[in-house]
Amino acid sequence: MIEVRSASVDDAGRCAEIYAPFVTDSWVSFELDPPGAEEMAVRIAQARQSHDWLVVESGGILCGYAYGAQHRTRGAYQTSCDVAVYVDPGHSRQGLGQALYEALLPRLKARKIHAAFAGIALPNQASIALHRAFGFEPVGTYREAGWKMGGWRDVAWYQRLL
Repeated sequence: MIEVRSASVDDAGRCAEIYAPFVTDSWVSFELDPPGAEEMAVRIAQARQSHDWLVVESGGILCGYAYGAQHRTRGAYQTSCDVAVYVDPGHSRQGLGQALYEALLPRLKARKIHAAFAGIALPNQASIALHRAFGFEPVGTYREAGWKMGGWRDVAWYQRLL
């Protein structure tokens, strides 16, 4: 059984565990050092205050999370946000990312967010497919935006109006 719920700071350790391989073993995240539970708790608290942070459980095990966060700092951007989904690779292809976005996007809209943006480090066909399935459209690509794992990485940007 899949359950999506609001994250609490108590979920920070598990969220950090899920996120760490995306930082250390891939270019999906442009972070170079994975945050620990303490830092993840701060991120959860901040996201919940301004946008939202959700987790998904399958069979009582926290398997993934999704959040909305500030897009840019200037005032006119306050109705836009960045979104991201991370699912434990051991639980991929089970509809968990879909369940997270089905819950997150309406919550963001209820908070008066008008536009959601997703930056996808390339290549990442699974993330592109997920975002396209939710109506995100490509709006551009930052070429060679980051250096990770021995190479330059492009970031494709996708947008959906809520």
